[in-house]
Amino acid sequence: MLEEIRISSLGVIDASTLELGPGLTVITGETGAGKTMIVTALGLLLGGRADSGAVRSGAARARVEGVVLGGSGAFHEQVLEAGGEVEDDRVVLARQVASEGRSRAWVGGASVPVSTLATVTEPLVAVHGQSDQHRLLQAGTQRAALDRFAGAELAAALAAYERSWSALAATERELHEVRESARERAREADQLRFGLAEVETIDPKPGEDEELAAEEARLGHAESLRSAAETAREALSSESGGPDALAAAGAARQALESVRAHDTQAAGLADRAAELTYLLSDLAADVASYAAGLDIDPARLAGVSERRAAITGLTRKYGESIDEVLEWSRLGAERLVELEGTDELIGQLETRQRELRAELGDLAATMTTLRVEAGVRLAEAVTRELTALAMPHAEVSVSVTQTETAPPARAMGPVLQVGDRWLRAHSAGVDDVELLLAANSGLEPRPLTKGASGGELSRVMLALEVTLAGTGAVPTFVFDEVDAGVGGKAAIEIGRRLARLARSAQVLVVTHLPQVAAYADRHVVVHKSSDGSVTTSGLVALDDEGRARELARMLAGLEESDTALAHSRELLEAAAPDRACLPE
Repeated sequence: MLEEIRISSLGVIDASTLELGPGLTVITGETGAGKTMIVTALGLLLGGRADSGAVRSGAARARVEGVVLGGSGAFHEQVLEAGGEVEDDRVVLARQVASEGRSRAWVGGASVPVSTLATVTEPLVAVHGQSDQHRLLQAGTQRAALDRFAGAELAAALAAYERSWSALAATERELHEVRESARERAREADQLRFGLAEVETIDPKPGEDEELAAEEARLGHAESLRSAAETAREALSSESGGPDALAAAGAARQALESVRAHDTQAAGLADRAAELTYLLSDLAADVASYAAGLDIDPARLAGVSERRAAITGLTRKYGESIDEVLEWSRLGAERLVELEGTDELIGQLETRQRELRAELGDLAATMTTLRVEAGVRLAEAVTRELTALAMPHAEVSVSVTQTETAPPARAMGPVLQVGDRWLRAHSAGVDDVELLLAANSGLEPRPLTKGASGGELSRVMLALEVTLAGTGAVPTFVFDEVDAGVGGKAAIEIGRRLARLARSAQVLVVTHLPQVAAYADRHVVVHKSSDGSVTTSGLVALDDEGRARELARMLAGLEESDTALAHSRELLEAAAPDRACLPE
């Protein structure tokens, strides 16, 4: 639950702390005192849209902090994933809005995007204001309320349906793309066949382009290579008897060998000269062999040049080297197999589509049955609550209908076959759910959008929340003047029902009705003061005497009126047995 909310520089509130606890907390105050700023602060704390206009005049920024006590393991996991900390089973949430419009958020002390704050806090609090009455008129909201009431069996079927619905959407998207691209796929396959045939005909080998380049250079310069080799061989070992390197090295070796016995250094030099002689002899033999092996073959040169040209043609089209060409060929062959299997792929996707649609049809039928059964129970429960909320002749019914349509082409799109009917479908099934209200006996039930006043909508929404409270969907409820347009006995029953809701959840109510405030376990008043130029508001928790005076003000506008005080004490005494946090 929310343990504490600290507000600074927000609207008319300078700096205030609202301490909360279990049960029902009501907030009252004069018009314009800043009661709505409490709900605005909560909205910011829950990741709502920031409005720089809400920053107090003259302040650089507004800040709201909240302390959440306890929470589920999933909530704590989200906090830790966001980088925040959980200390003593408490999590501190914060939101700051600068006067120039920038907004920052924190979860457990870690700075996070506002969207993360909204995600983390979404399961914690349900806020209902007068604008939420309009959301109650939306079909999606009414269907969600029915599904929530229906329980685990429908929740499991709905989860399975949503998974299959997503899978069907992906399958049909792929099927459409494959069908639409069939011509392009055929054209791509033809191009791949041509390229692969061209590579197969030339049949290049890894590294062949480099080998051919080297061979072509050697064949193209064979004459000059042979001439250079002959010159080198003659210089190393002359066949004509002229001076050569080998003879000179031999003479040097002979001279040093003759004095080897007289000096070790001379012996070392003789050994090196001998080594040089061997090297020159080997080099002369290798040069001679190289010269003899040089082949001046114009036909071979032409063949090599032609092969290089063919390979160059491949690298120009399919890669910068033979290795890249061969890799393209491998991948191209795999892609061709895929493209040639287009018809088979279409068949597989169509089979998968039929399976998913059949599965969705069965799930949709199951969900319809569960919704119809739950709708009867929900209508009876809400009707009982409305009877207690001073609408004794009101009757609520839940309409679960489907929209029939013609069979679609190729059985695609948001349409499902359920039994022998083709029905318009959506991500939550094929059902359209609508709450109907007959406010008085003898009236035909009509949709809430057409037949409910503001006060009736307030009571229907409260009746729904009280009925759904046992589902444990959220631990904290906030009601912002949802009792508008209600008075008298109906107001007393609203207070009693809020107290009943507060026995299973934390409830925070901003109200202007003393009949509602009398049922609070904790009463906070927003005091407004003015020094002539700056208006400030503060939050004050009331004791028993303070509550009586505040109720007197709400009843008659006169805190010191004995009659009003007597009436307020009578209200408090009458409400005491129904309060959520009963004294031990």
